[in-house]
Amino acid sequence: MRKKNTKSKQIKIFILFGSILTFILILIASTLGRQELNGPQRLALDLIGKGQYLITRMTSAVSNVWLDYIALISVREENKKLQEEIDKYKKTNQEYQESVANNQRLAKLLHIKESLPPPTLTAQIVGRDPSLWFRTIIVDRGSSEGVEKGMPVITVEGVVGQILDTSPNYSKVLLANDPNSAIDVLIQRNRVQGILKGNGSDGFNLLYVLKNADIEKGDIIVTSGLGDVFPKGIPVGKVSEVIKNKRGMFQQINVDPSVDFSQLEYLIIQLHENSLADKDFGKQYR
Repeated sequence: MRKKNTKSKQIKIFILFGSILTFILILIASTLGRQELNGPQRLALDLIGKGQYLITRMTSAVSNVWLDYIALISVREENKKLQEEIDKYKKTNQEYQESVANNQRLAKLLHIKESLPPPTLTAQIVGRDPSLWFRTIIVDRGSSEGVEKGMPVITVEGVVGQILDTSPNYSKVLLANDPNSAIDVLIQRNRVQGILKGNGSDGFNLLYVLKNADIEKGDIIVTSGLGDVFPKGIPVGKVSEVIKNKRGMFQQINVDPSVDFSQLEYLIIQLHENSLADKDFGKQYR
């Protein structure tokens, strides 16, 4: 602020000085009238004219610089406000997009939930087991809501796994791609049956399918409903490779899962009809 006041005073002084010189020049001209100027008077007039010219140029230059500086400050402040508004709108847009995506996921989950036999329970993933021996996740539903070991876990895309263990408020889910997981399945196209086991990475192996069975790459695999674990017809994966070795009775079949296990968020737990949740919470979660 002090610098601004100092510059303002300097401009005022230049203007005042220039006005005084102009007044003196006008006074001399009016005094002399049409009289011819002598040598000293011409010299004085010349000096006064040059001085006024220099002062006018300096005053104009300082004034222009000052106005440009003020304009630049105004532009910077306006840019700062605009950037703040842009950042605010970006954040709002990101929150809106996340809400829309979340609502779409929940709507799809509700649709698949309504197609399953009740009772069912919606759960959210809260953690993943860091153990190298098992592929498991932790969900926010437990035995206090009727969740029991062995119950199937499903999402919009298909089979996720089975409940491995429970506490009152949380449960551990053994993912279907774990080597310890085994699911009765069938080929949707021709109803050929087999056992689907996790290969420990991101896929499955379809076991116990005879060599003479018609299996093709791209065939859809669904749950068979045998064993009263998974409801019948839930997608599990798609055949990615079929190998018929000369030795042995069975084909070697690799399967890509229908579920992306790295992007799981919300799940559905298929409860038992006689579970605690069916007795006490059935109406809430049907």
